[in-house]
Amino acid sequence: MKRFSLSALALSVLLAGCQPQTSQPQTSTTVEEAPALSVAQAATPWWQDAVFYQIWPRSFYDTNADGHGDFNGMTAKLPYLQELGVTALWLTPMFEAPSYHGYDFTEFYQVESDYGSMAEFEAFIKAAEAKGMKVILDLVINHISSEHDWFKRSAAGEAPYKDYFIWRDDMPEAGSGWGHAWSDNDKPDAVWHYNETRNAYYYAAFGASQPDVNLRHPDVVAEMKKMAKFWLDKGVAGFRLDAVRFAMEDGPQGQADTEETIAYWQDFNQYVKSVNPEAYLVGEAWVDIPIAARYFGEGKGLDQGFDFEVGYNILGLLKPDASGEAQFGTMQSNANKVADAAVLQQNVRQRADSVAPLSFFAPFLTNHDQERIAYQLAEHDAKAKLAAAMLFSSPGTPYIYYGEEIGLTQGGTGHDVYKRAPMLWDNSPQAGFSQSATSWVEQLELFGANFPNWYPDFLSAQLNAADRSVAAQQAQPDSIWQLYKLLIAQKKQRPELGTAGSYSVTQLENGVVQITRELNGSKTLFVLNLSDSAQDISAIKTDGLSSSWAFDLDGNMLAPYGLLLLHSAH
Repeated sequence: MKRFSLSALALSVLLAGCQPQTSQPQTSTTVEEAPALSVAQAATPWWQDAVFYQIWPRSFYDTNADGHGDFNGMTAKLPYLQELGVTALWLTPMFEAPSYHGYDFTEFYQVESDYGSMAEFEAFIKAAEAKGMKVILDLVINHISSEHDWFKRSAAGEAPYKDYFIWRDDMPEAGSGWGHAWSDNDKPDAVWHYNETRNAYYYAAFGASQPDVNLRHPDVVAEMKKMAKFWLDKGVAGFRLDAVRFAMEDGPQGQADTEETIAYWQDFNQYVKSVNPEAYLVGEAWVDIPIAARYFGEGKGLDQGFDFEVGYNILGLLKPDASGEAQFGTMQSNANKVADAAVLQQNVRQRADSVAPLSFFAPFLTNHDQERIAYQLAEHDAKAKLAAAMLFSSPGTPYIYYGEEIGLTQGGTGHDVYKRAPMLWDNSPQAGFSQSATSWVEQLELFGANFPNWYPDFLSAQLNAADRSVAAQQAQPDSIWQLYKLLIAQKKQRPELGTAGSYSVTQLENGVVQITRELNGSKTLFVLNLSDSAQDISAIKTDGLSSSWAFDLDGNMLAPYGLLLLHSAH
């Protein structure tokens, strides 16, 4: 066995108080340590210490046997979420909408009837609060449904709705530069759509059924604020803001990240904070870190933004041929990423060098718009555990997509529904999701003509696997679920895992990666074997450290794709 030294390919960055550098060598980065930020300097907003769990309500738990998850189902599963350890929940859209996904809602002030009543929603919010969990809602301000009363009246030319949307008399010519805001394609008919009633074209970045609202119209701006207040008054703790990059276009060329858009979100945040100073806004800016950071707005904008890059980076380490293509985003820098574990360090360095603080960024592996991490890793449980460890080693507020904690996979590609399958609770029929003979994913009329009924075969395969459900994994001491539970507990308990802790990555010659987090003498060490063979890790210094996860360690040998977690006593 070849010996190795910790100095080989060493990479280190100390984040607390670090300053931008004019140049960075390709193989190493060293930044002198500055005084660590003191958590006592200012009250820490609750979201900086939170661990979020994203719920797709329709797929979580069905209590009335109609095949659709519901509010009562989420209430019933709060003890599960409490046991897992998460402290905040993000609900994807739960307003009344014609689609199954809800991103094209028709009502601002009504809940989706498939999920239950307003009273049941309010009971869920109160029950979550009683268990110490915050709840945020997915809020779509950029666009609404073409079936919304606003749009129908606007198409008819009624005042004051006539200018609530963005209209023009003719289709822009080819070559004009109009097209999807997240691409360079010149395709005007992708965003401009004809309306027969008005005999005009309206702008809709996400398809004809989801027209963009005119956020330059004062009545529209006021109504969006009114909607936010309505739900804040119901007890929600904030909002995940959909498609924040596209609020106000300066087309044809400037359709994303305009100065007006940045200013709009600053104004919206100011209003939300006037209603509830502790309300939280996190934005979906599917773009590289330097641009996403602009939404911080010098502290006047959004509280956090998602870090889309870290998930791509983690996947790239575990599946080198993985694509970093962004479905609704622009990830220009992803093609230039380094190919080894230095990519993790590069990611954190980018955050530290941006115009936003480290605490602005919320890392995650995948979400409802992306292929599930377990699917991309071919249901390789050991790799799924490494992905979880890398996520929780990263500074920032982590988000977990429901089912990631059990390695939930998907039944195919080519349609988003595959990424949103019902939760697997046990090995009973319908995996404990519902008492109905069928679930909502088998209501094929929701997905277009000739859509295949893929779910029965998928469900059968998952049930036959015997170890894919929550119940099965809770019974196994070394399951993916048990690791997530441990990582969440450590994230909440160990100060070095916050944004004030130093972060260093060391890649060894044998494929082993060491991630070290440290703050004021408190230390956590993640040792990851990214190779397909067992590796000797005896050269790693572990003095004064004890293990919390050592299932993959045999003497000094770490199993293929194995994980070792070590901690100081304090």
